[in-house]
Amino acid sequence: MEFKQLRSFIEVVRCGGFTHAAQALHISQSAVSKQVAQLEQDVGQPLLERQASQLHLTSAGRVVLERGEALLRQRQALLDELDALNQMGRGELRLGLPMLGSDALFAGLFAEYRRRYPNIAIQLLEGGSLSVEQAVREGELELGGSLTPSDQGFEYQPFCNEPLDALLPASHGLASLESVTLRQLADTPFLLYQRSFVLNDRLLKACQQQGFTPREGGRSGQADFLAALVAAGQGVVLLPRVVARALERPGVVRVPLCSPSDLRWDIAFIWRRGAHLSRAAQAWLALLREYPALVSGNG
Repeated sequence: MEFKQLRSFIEVVRCGGFTHAAQALHISQSAVSKQVAQLEQDVGQPLLERQASQLHLTSAGRVVLERGEALLRQRQALLDELDALNQMGRGELRLGLPMLGSDALFAGLFAEYRRRYPNIAIQLLEGGSLSVEQAVREGELELGGSLTPSDQGFEYQPFCNEPLDALLPASHGLASLESVTLRQLADTPFLLYQRSFVLNDRLLKACQQQGFTPREGGRSGQADFLAALVAAGQGVVLLPRVVARALERPGVVRVPLCSPSDLRWDIAFIWRRGAHLSRAAQAWLALLREYPALVSGNG
C-alpha cells in the first residue's frame, strides 16, 4: 500500500468520481483508476461500488478512507517537523480566509508571509465561517479564519473584533443620523449573506431579540454586489466596519450601528483541537500577532 494510492482513493471519494479526482491531482484518469485498483488488490477486497454514474463506499472502503486520511495527516505532520529542522526551507500551508474583509485585512499580511517564506506553498480557500469550519474539521484546511467558534472541537487564536456599520441608500430616511439601532431598521429590507456565513445567524437572532423578523431583500457573498444593491435602493446591509468603510460611494451612506452593542464581527483563526500545527501554520499565527505593528509601520 502506497501513499499515492491512498491519496488517489481519498480524492475519488471527495470528488465523487475519477474524472474530477484526476483534475484535482493533476494526473490522468487512467493513472487514478490504476492506483485505486492496485489499492483494492493490496487490501484484497473492493473499496468502491460502482452503480450507474455514482460511486458508493463498501464497508472496507469506509475503513480505508478513515484510516487513510489519518495516515496522510500523520505523514504531513512528519514532513512538517522535518521542514522545521530545515528552517522553513519548504512546506505547505492550507489556509482558509473569510470572504468578507479579506482584501482589507489579509492582502498585506499574505504578501508579507510570502516575502518571509517564499518556499512555502499556500493552498487558499475563501468562504463563510460554516464552510471554513467544515474544511478545518475534515482536514482539508489546517487553519481557517472564522467567527469565534463555540464548538469545543476547535482551538483558536483571536484576530480582530469589529463593530458593524449599516450601508443605507443616500435617500433613506435614516441616512442623516449619526448612528442607528437595529430596531430602527426593522421596516427596511435586509440584504443578507450566503447561508454559509455565521454572521447571518447572529444578525437574524439579534433582530428577533429586538422584536422583529427582517424582510429579506437579497443574498450574496460579495460585499461589492451588496453595496451596489444598496445604491440601487434595494435595502440595507450590515457589514464589518473595515469592509463598510471601503464601500462608501455615491448613493451609499455608512451609518454606525449602535445597538445591540454585542453584535460584532469577531474573527479568529481556528484549528482542530489537539492537532499538530505545522511550522508553516505556526509562522502564520505568529505573523498575525504582529499585525498592529505591521499596520503602524505602514503608516
